[in-house]
Amino acid sequence: MQQWLSDNLGRLIEKHGVPAAAIAVLADGEVSEAAAGILNLATGVEATTDSVFQVGSITKLWTTTLVMQLVEEGKLDLDKPVSDYLPEFALPDQQAAAVITPRHLLTHTSGFSGDAFTATSRGDDAVARFVTEVVPTLEQEVEPGSGFSYNNSGFVVLGRIVEVLRDGKPFHEQVTEHIGTPLGLQHLATIPEEALLHRAALGHISLKPGEPIQPAPMWSLVHSMGPAGSMLAMSARDLISFGQAYLDNTLLDETTRDQLWQPQVAVPAIGGFAQHWGLGWMIFDVDGDTTGDTAGGRLYGHDGGTIGQSAYFRLVPDKRVAVALLTNGGDAPALYDELVGHVLRESAGVELPARPVPPTEALPVPTELMLGRFEGVQESVEITLNENGDVWFESKPRTEEAKALMPEPERKRLVALDETRLITVEPERGVHEVLAFLWPGADGRAQYLFGGGRMIPRRD
Repeated sequence: MQQWLSDNLGRLIEKHGVPAAAIAVLADGEVSEAAAGILNLATGVEATTDSVFQVGSITKLWTTTLVMQLVEEGKLDLDKPVSDYLPEFALPDQQAAAVITPRHLLTHTSGFSGDAFTATSRGDDAVARFVTEVVPTLEQEVEPGSGFSYNNSGFVVLGRIVEVLRDGKPFHEQVTEHIGTPLGLQHLATIPEEALLHRAALGHISLKPGEPIQPAPMWSLVHSMGPAGSMLAMSARDLISFGQAYLDNTLLDETTRDQLWQPQVAVPAIGGFAQHWGLGWMIFDVDGDTTGDTAGGRLYGHDGGTIGQSAYFRLVPDKRVAVALLTNGGDAPALYDELVGHVLRESAGVELPARPVPPTEALPVPTELMLGRFEGVQESVEITLNENGDVWFESKPRTEEAKALMPEPERKRLVALDETRLITVEPERGVHEVLAFLWPGADGRAQYLFGGGRMIPRRD
């Protein structure tokens, strides 16, 4: 595996327009790793295997680990209300706030608005202030426990629970003390000041659709979103060490670990995303074992994305295989499909499912179900039909924070994938986006658009 990675990583990042990538693979009891490309196109610094990349929402697995350590210590019950541990936890919907539990937060089923990337402070009080200043403003979009809708804000609440039930230390110190130090991680940065001690990657983005990528104007998202994934950076090898700790039960005991990997909620099918969610963990169905040992199974892990950086982390426990891929721009999903697809096929005998593509023959679009305006905290989405019968998706940022992630409105043409889903005609970053339309009302119109893992309520 080591030779193949060394021989092919540079070729593949060039093929997919990725400035730099690092990959580490645990297989057959050994770790293979490689790095290639440029960490920052403005400075020309080359990637090495000890370079640190932001891992984005893979941080949620670290937050989950800290939470479950509290469960093992008897300090936290996943099924008691969050307000039992954080009396200050409040939402505009007081009834929802009274029943939401840590389990809801871990499984993204709490239902309140999850993408409030609101800055509070750059200090150790950032998470605490998010819970007291921002969370009380977040609308309840879905009834608690009724459906999956990816929720960054909920993981900030979990991070605050960790701070309070431990010893009051800020979340980033909890990560180092209870995960980084026990695992002996050497290239881990929990805040930007620590990233400066390492060879750090910068994200790269396109300011407008179709334009070449360029260095992002900022390194990270807001400090207040730390427990959800705005700060944590590391080398691919250190992420593999975290994965190996799960295989060896060194951070949590086996019974706890197995609970995390039990499906808790099904996820609408949008392709390239998890089919189920466990406690914190994404669970992917995979095709049959190409070696003939099994007839298929599940892959565990998480994805992460920040400003121009994308990360992928996968475990195949039965084969004791772990893969970490870290990137800083370009067509990262397509690189993942080709690179990680090859690694999993060769090391674990499993095939990644093919991503959806537009059908070769036009299908009728159920316009009554799908057309309209859907709006969340960060973006407003319009699904429209023009005079030629073409369906269009237009998304506009609603906040200054959203504009940092989406500098320009997005406009894409869609076709029907089936009777409840649309798919983009043109690929973006190497993949076609799929939108699902959920919960039709008495009028036949979907109450929610499901895209990017979020349930976005209808507003027209």
